[in-house]
Amino acid sequence: MNNRFLIPSTDSGASSISDRYDVSTGGFSPNDMKGCLSINVRDVALIFEGGGMRAAHTAAVLNTLLKNNVYFADVYGISAGSTNVVNYISRDSQRARRSFVEFIGEKHVAGLGQMLLGNGYFNSRLIYQKSGEPDGLLPFDYDTFMANPAQMHIESYEVDSGRTVEWTKADIGNLKDLMTMVQASSSMPVVMPVVSFRGHRYLDGGLGDSWGIMLDAAIRDGYERFFVVCTQPQGFRKSPSKRPWLNKLLMGKHPDVLYRSEQRYRFYNEIYDRLDTLASEGRALVYHPQIMELKNTTIDRAKLATAYEQGLAQSEREFDSWRDFLDV
Repeated sequence: MNNRFLIPSTDSGASSISDRYDVSTGGFSPNDMKGCLSINVRDVALIFEGGGMRAAHTAAVLNTLLKNNVYFADVYGISAGSTNVVNYISRDSQRARRSFVEFIGEKHVAGLGQMLLGNGYFNSRLIYQKSGEPDGLLPFDYDTFMANPAQMHIESYEVDSGRTVEWTKADIGNLKDLMTMVQASSSMPVVMPVVSFRGHRYLDGGLGDSWGIMLDAAIRDGYERFFVVCTQPQGFRKSPSKRPWLNKLLMGKHPDVLYRSEQRYRFYNEIYDRLDTLASEGRALVYHPQIMELKNTTIDRAKLATAYEQGLAQSEREFDSWRDFLDV
């Protein structure tokens, strides 16, 4: 096996964003949106869970927020959730959908062939560093992202030290830095390579101290209310690894990675329990997909498109309750 891989088990007369929503593409028209870079939710943290390609569903939640002009001051996310974070802050609804639906079918992006070539089942260097360039397959609007007063919070797991590292806009020097941070946060062990960045090696932020959902990070920042976008249905809880012997065989040289991989289900489930409690207290609005048929490695474009449409329909049904909670 390639040794790069590890296995765990105010507006100035501009038209409103809603006027620019393109129903045919599930996104907004590519008009300049910089005049709309305002914040109207300052007392609630927006948190995106990861979940690999399950984010095809939650990208629709992101787009429903943008369509209805809901703009948070602080946005948190890990793994696939970090892609949702940066797409939300750049106000790019077309990219939000394409990142998890159409893009996956592009040549050299994903599949066993890429795995055999040593690029990973998901070719993360292409997906993040190359495709996000201005002439790439999935160009990223870096200027709008940086101009937006909303703050980014994403995490990754540093392999050699076992530290959880959080990055914000203050840590970004250029577009390549940002795309590498998102890549590092999203690099699922075994299916994607370890990411080297600024002299350190990183894996998926889901191995870090937030266990996939940056609730504690938002609490440390002073938030008491939360809008949490989950990628698993209500009542879901993770189970222990069914192949602990395989984890030990493949991760024995990295004891902390092995420990976190084997124990992650317990900490993750505790986070979900806490979210249930916060929701019952009225302090959190927790979005759960009513239908989730995707795996984190699903690359069937039709299934991804269906999941996006399911997310869009559910988000539209639930939006009035979101508006009440957020007071927008």
